[in-house]
Amino acid sequence: MWNRSFLILHGVENRRPAGHWQHELALALRGRGEQVFYPQLPDTDRPSLEAWVEAILAELALMRGEKVVVCHSLASTAWLHVAAAAPAAADRLLLVSPPGPAAFDWDVIAGFDPAGLDLGGLELAAQTPRLACSDDDPYCAEGAAETYGAPLGCDVDVLPGAGHLALDDGYGPWPAALAWCLDPAERLAPNR
Repeated sequence: MWNRSFLILHGVENRRPAGHWQHELALALRGRGEQVFYPQLPDTDRPSLEAWVEAILAELALMRGEKVVVCHSLASTAWLHVAAAAPAAADRLLLVSPPGPAAFDWDVIAGFDPAGLDLGGLELAAQTPRLACSDDDPYCAEGAAETYGAPLGCDVDVLPGAGHLALDDGYGPWPAALAWCLDPAERLAPNR
């Protein structure tokens, strides 16, 4: 019986490609005997917030033991909406590179805009959530640490020059993400 399980959630237009840090994380965790859920969320090119929240809640219902959730990009803001519907649905949470306010001008993801949510009032997880972001993310020019970290009460790790923390930014295997999954005291460090 598993005493913890992991849910890894991707962003828009992400088909869970081999080599991406989330794909590599799922493989590494499974290789250690961990229970890992890494679903392909519906309609990844034109996502619907309602469909993504429904899919995420369905995956959460399958998890056993400590629930650890790892979100990248649009999944990070989808999680904010999940938290509004199901407070503290996770025990531990890692948000990576959430899109900033200007990104929601793109009609494809506009429905995921968290602007209508009370960020300070959300219960994202049972433990203090962690946010990992870059200081030069093109999808969050406003700065994720300021936009999300402080209002959500997250522990924040800013990774200098890491872009969107995607495969093109050098985030294939990301040992720091695996280390955090195994021990929440670990800080998220850049790939160098």
